[in-house]
Amino acid sequence: MSVRKKLVVFLGAFICCFLWGSAFPAIKYGYKLWNIKSFQIWRIIRFAGVRFFLAGIIVIILGSIISRKPLIPKKGEWGKIMLLSLFQTIGQYTFFYMGLAHTKGVNAAVINSLTTFFAIIIASLFMHMETLTFRKILGCIFGFSGVFMVNITPNGFGFKPLGDGLVMLSAVCYGVSSCLIKKYSEEHDTVMLSGYQFAFGGLVMTILGYIGIVITGDSAGMPILQYSRSNMKAVIVLIYLALVSSIAYTLWGLLLKKNDVSRVSVVGFMTPVIAVILSAIFLNEADSLTVDYIFGLILIITGIIIVNRKNHVETIDN
Repeated sequence: MSVRKKLVVFLGAFICCFLWGSAFPAIKYGYKLWNIKSFQIWRIIRFAGVRFFLAGIIVIILGSIISRKPLIPKKGEWGKIMLLSLFQTIGQYTFFYMGLAHTKGVNAAVINSLTTFFAIIIASLFMHMETLTFRKILGCIFGFSGVFMVNITPNGFGFKPLGDGLVMLSAVCYGVSSCLIKKYSEEHDTVMLSGYQFAFGGLVMTILGYIGIVITGDSAGMPILQYSRSNMKAVIVLIYLALVSSIAYTLWGLLLKKNDVSRVSVVGFMTPVIAVILSAIFLNEADSLTVDYIFGLILIITGIIIVNRKNHVETIDN
């Protein structure tokens, strides 16, 4: 591979990592603009649902343009789309959005980096898609050690089940979904699958969010369409989050299609770094970046590099 092509691949992967990393502070900023409190579970789910429904539509449109034909699922693909959506969108982002509402952005960024390691563990031990080698075990040890290091406080282990725990469950769902994507990609168009699962999952979450809001009487704030006219910043953030998922996913998929998986995936270590830096800057969490955080992040990055040296699982991040 020429130096120029390597640079293009690196820049493309970096753009994806930057977009994914920027989602952490953008989501918390979105909560503020939409006047969503951490205890308003159904409004959080609705907010996430609208984002991913829009993201799914954008992915379908971009995929159709790239393929030069409409991306329309076949009759036998709808079941796989729904199963994939259960883990990749509904499960992963319900846990993630709820967890992020109860923890710091830098904490969520670090814990969410476990997606790579959960994908390997699930693919090896539960779905038998690859062999759990010493290198992968070593990488996972580094990764989990980094998260443990971040949660050590003067008062003991500072892991918060309602915040950090839900973000970790989100990472587990991602691990399952990445294995399903790998399995389904052998026979189906992954862009089509992900576009429709985003849209389906987002629609389900939006409907559930509205139903929950009506049942609980949590009608504080204005409906989305009315609110969009009074506060364009809120709408812009929502659209940006939709573009983060759709553009980053499509670009990442193109990079994986045309280049070695290991060459592209190894750049993914920058996502938690970017997420931590942007959260510290835009969420005023710079005081959280202690020596423990930095050392923990180094351990996680080391683990990601180790497991991606000869990675056999094509995983797509959030």
